[in-house]
Amino acid sequence: MTEILTATGLSKSFGPIVALNGVSLSLRAGEVRALCGENGAGKSTLVKLLMGVYRPDTGAIAVDGIPCDIRHPQQAQEAGLALVAQELSLAPRLSVLDNIWLGSTGVPFLHRRPALRAKAKRALAMIGAEHIDLDTPVAALSIGQRQMVEIARMLARDARILILDEPTATLSDVEIEHIFVALRALKAESRAVLYITHRLGEVFDICDSVTVLRNGEHVATSDIAGLTRDRLIALMLGRSFADMYPDAAHVAAEDPALTVKHLSIPGAVEDFSMVAPKGEIVCIAGQIGSGASAIVRALAGLEPDATGEVRVGGRTLALGSVPDAIAKGIQFVSEDRANEGLFLRMRVLENLVATQLDRHRRAGFLSWPSIASAAAQLADRVRVDRARLASHANELSGGNQQKLLFGRALRGEAGVLLMNEPTRGVDVGARAEIYRIMREMCDQGFALVMTSSDLEEVAGMADVVVTMYRGRQVACYRRNEIAMPRILADITHPATLVEARA
Repeated sequence: MTEILTATGLSKSFGPIVALNGVSLSLRAGEVRALCGENGAGKSTLVKLLMGVYRPDTGAIAVDGIPCDIRHPQQAQEAGLALVAQELSLAPRLSVLDNIWLGSTGVPFLHRRPALRAKAKRALAMIGAEHIDLDTPVAALSIGQRQMVEIARMLARDARILILDEPTATLSDVEIEHIFVALRALKAESRAVLYITHRLGEVFDICDSVTVLRNGEHVATSDIAGLTRDRLIALMLGRSFADMYPDAAHVAAEDPALTVKHLSIPGAVEDFSMVAPKGEIVCIAGQIGSGASAIVRALAGLEPDATGEVRVGGRTLALGSVPDAIAKGIQFVSEDRANEGLFLRMRVLENLVATQLDRHRRAGFLSWPSIASAAAQLADRVRVDRARLASHANELSGGNQQKLLFGRALRGEAGVLLMNEPTRGVDVGARAEIYRIMREMCDQGFALVMTSSDLEEVAGMADVVVTMYRGRQVACYRRNEIAMPRILADITHPATLVEARA
């Protein structure tokens, strides 16, 4: 196959920091290439150089063997490159149709709107999303549906070189399969795909080859057929990594930290019950729309219409009340850390102590020495470098940002930590650190309740798994019963739905 994209010796520095150092990459027509590496490895910098967001200090880019001086994203688009970024770039108040064509250089000033509708509809159909109404405002779509619109936008532009940055992070298994079907169709059309993901299973499921970056440098490029998962992790980390998942808790406390009976949320969940013991991790597993994330949000006080009986350490929880949830020791980590978790423009120090400022008042004023001391201790507990306390949260990698949310939850006595997708958009090294933090919290007496669409994570971390399908419980498994095929069957097409036990 002929090379469609060639990048040679790309380097980029920001002051004294070398973000990328002499990296070369080539993509063949009809190839899906994974780009792997920890956060900070240089993946985002490489993509921004290819897309004209940054100018390289050294190096060259060629398309079809012809040198391209890509100075801005419009030139990248004209050269046949398209990017679906990890952070969605849709305009919420515009329709799906308008978003698909927004910013496209291929739309003339005088154009026929019916022709644009037809092409947009074909792009959605290509990824199994033809059910999305072109006239619907993007604000009315789920996160997963918005991701599908982002990908359809790229397909509608007839890009020959497609860059996908974490395209499946918010999608259900069914939606992910639609993306894979689309990628196989693109391969057949001799397009080239650069696929960035932290989900290593996807690398082996859909990619032909992989390029690994570490500390801004090229480490290896290999065909998938000659690579194992353990070898790939070792290349990414620069060391052997056999302990991704720490040992599970040995004995749970007799008294439950959280008891849920007959929880219902109109249009989302029907008659859900469970028990979360102290010192254990309970995972509510289900696809997008199963109700799993809605249950966690309801327990955090974020679903005002939720009904049922919930007790925290023997005390009744007032559903729909965030203050009551906090008062009873419940902490919540959202899957959307940028919009529902962090104060991105504030310092790491302030983010760590944001929920416990009342403890640092002296005569009605905040005591900054006390705040700084508490933030330093929390940073140590979640393995964030103290030297980053003065940095703004948006300057940190995704993994370190996520660790800030865990640090914030470590306030006072052990309670209940609720988490939706706790490692979303987090690289393999930071995932391992987060898993260790979770187990340490269990050792301290916390009860952890999480949702996850990563079945390997579910099997690796959960002491108890409750499976969900279309708002109803399917089954409940203890650690020795947990198996990925069984969980997958439950959340995709269960044979029966069991009644939630009181």
